[in-house]
Amino acid sequence: MNSVRIRTVAITVAAALSLPLSLGTVTAQASSSDSSPSATNAASPSASEQPFGPGCSSLPQSGNGSAAQMAHENVTTAVNNNPNLSMLADAIKKTDLANTLKGLKGSTVFAPTNDAFNKLGTAKRDAILNDSAQLKKVLTYHVVENKKITKAELPHGTFTTLEGSTLTTSGSGDSFKVNGSVPIACGNIPTQNAAVYIVDGVLVPPTATPSTSPSA
Repeated sequence: MNSVRIRTVAITVAAALSLPLSLGTVTAQASSSDSSPSATNAASPSASEQPFGPGCSSLPQSGNGSAAQMAHENVTTAVNNNPNLSMLADAIKKTDLANTLKGLKGSTVFAPTNDAFNKLGTAKRDAILNDSAQLKKVLTYHVVENKKITKAELPHGTFTTLEGSTLTTSGSGDSFKVNGSVPIACGNIPTQNAAVYIVDGVLVPPTATPSTSPSA
């Protein structure tokens, strides 16, 4: 009788001791399972957050002008260091807008390439670049402050610019245009304080004088 009672007590104690161990194992497994997806998501941004557009393939793979390098710079530095945006960089210096761009947070900058400025023709290009008041209007028209435009907003987008006028975006897939005519070559390039959309044309606001208007 005593032996049976002793055996029963031993089994009960063993079961009690094993229960916390089992629960610990289950808890550890659940914790590992819960943390794994979030770590994966943090390391893998969605496709909508990646640069897109037909011109992205022409960006340098590394160094100045590459998407990887621009991501570590503020937008003013990123433009200055991009050889394809040197005319834009010079225009920014002429208007003392460098500090304004450095102070942006969560904004969007449409950046015309050197070819975009040259497409204006010599007379129109020089009319813009040599008139500081009009140049400031043009450049601030390329900035959407406190608004990081996403790819999902581009098909039917209307945005108020730093200049005060609005611009529109349209298109689908990876092909989009600004104001119905200026192609986005490579969009959603990250910098420290703004998303850069490289465009194949200079955006001129409705308030521009006739000498700087694209139709002039």
